[in-house]
Amino acid sequence: MTKYHFGVVGLGVMGQNLARNLERNGFSVVGYDANAKKVDDFARVMAGKNGVPARTVGEFLSLLESPRRVLIMVPAGKAVDAVINDLKAGLSAGDVLIDGGNTYFADTERRMKSLEGTGILFVGTGVSGGEEGALWGPSIMPGGNPAAWPMVKSPLQSIAAKTEDGVPCCDWIGNGGAGHFVKMVHNGIEYGDMQIICEAYFLMDRLLGMSPGAMADVFTQWDTGELNSYLIQITAEILRKKDPDTGKPLVEVILDTAEQKGTGKWTSQVALDLGMPALTIADAVFARMLSALKKERVAASAILKGPEVSFHGDRTEFLELIRKALFCSKICSYAQGFQLLRAANAEYGWGLNFGRIALLWRAGCIIRARFLGKISGAFEGDPAIPNLLLDPWFSGILSTYQSAWRNVIATAVEQGIPIPAFTSALAYFDSYRTATLPANLLQAQRDYFGAHTYRRVDREGVFHTQWEEK
Repeated sequence: MTKYHFGVVGLGVMGQNLARNLERNGFSVVGYDANAKKVDDFARVMAGKNGVPARTVGEFLSLLESPRRVLIMVPAGKAVDAVINDLKAGLSAGDVLIDGGNTYFADTERRMKSLEGTGILFVGTGVSGGEEGALWGPSIMPGGNPAAWPMVKSPLQSIAAKTEDGVPCCDWIGNGGAGHFVKMVHNGIEYGDMQIICEAYFLMDRLLGMSPGAMADVFTQWDTGELNSYLIQITAEILRKKDPDTGKPLVEVILDTAEQKGTGKWTSQVALDLGMPALTIADAVFARMLSALKKERVAASAILKGPEVSFHGDRTEFLELIRKALFCSKICSYAQGFQLLRAANAEYGWGLNFGRIALLWRAGCIIRARFLGKISGAFEGDPAIPNLLLDPWFSGILSTYQSAWRNVIATAVEQGIPIPAFTSALAYFDSYRTATLPANLLQAQRDYFGAHTYRRVDREGVFHTQWEEK
């Protein structure tokens, strides 16, 4: 019987495209799904190629060479546990299970522990790039049992996106849930990045009265400079797209209620757990939640009034201010993400290489951007740097651009245009650069009503004051 190099369980679009990617790169593939129609679709896609469908779990496992390598591409949560349970009895010591979904990192660690003693090697890997990335080259962030890496390194790096200098955007992240944690933070940064771009669009629309086509030209021009990124590129393409039914710009007929799949929320929750201020990422999540209150917002718009929007300056000059404000806000969003990675690394001892992580995001993934090379360079220059804002290149940009940043935010506030991500990014920057914050009063309040104690600036120790006279 012919034996195949790799197995894929879950033949939805992502699973099927990753299987096609593996086959195109020289790895024979077996595909299985509990949904018979998806198995039929896979059979048609693989006709004449080095890939076959399997109709049962037993057939699937029997067709794989030993040690088996199985990529699980089913929705995160109970479905992953169900697949593992279905496969486990037929697997042998040394076989590798790879969960490639958007799994919460703690679930990856739980699954690793559940497989202890079986000899089955478990990998939790982030995969970013969407459907097209899965087919032509995603960014891949594997972590888990390090003994599995030599067995999956070649196929995963073969199917990963490549940078301009040919480096695969796939490398071992670390033990346990490290791979899925890094993917989660990637998605958190993505939330911030998307919201920041949407706020720039909103300023162009509401304040400057620009048409989608005119905005598309601006984003196209921005994509040629320091803002060069996948998200800026697709924003220009989106703004040019016409609705075939109405002839209007398609963006204008899309309902303004954003959805989410949870990774941005997880990033914000973990930031709270680890005591890291991911303000911009959290505000991006809250912005989506607020957008979902469409009926309430429509009703409130008839009751709650703000200033009449009017702009009397030079539009070209203000567009440049928006560009600079966008870049500063973007820097802060990424800085928050890497600060969270550093905190998790200290907590879990994963041995994360922050510069290498930045390089993994240079191609294939959703947040790929030109300035990731600068992020990698910052960590190469000083691996112990606590925050990207302290790197000379980034601090220089923020120093040069911050007056534009403040001008844009002040104008938006005066005009009543909500830009929460721009605003929280500036608050993060201003708080981080301030040597003395008003938390001294906060600690006094806590001690007053709850005897929570405080520390002093002039001597060591923990103190409590009897604030009220008895």
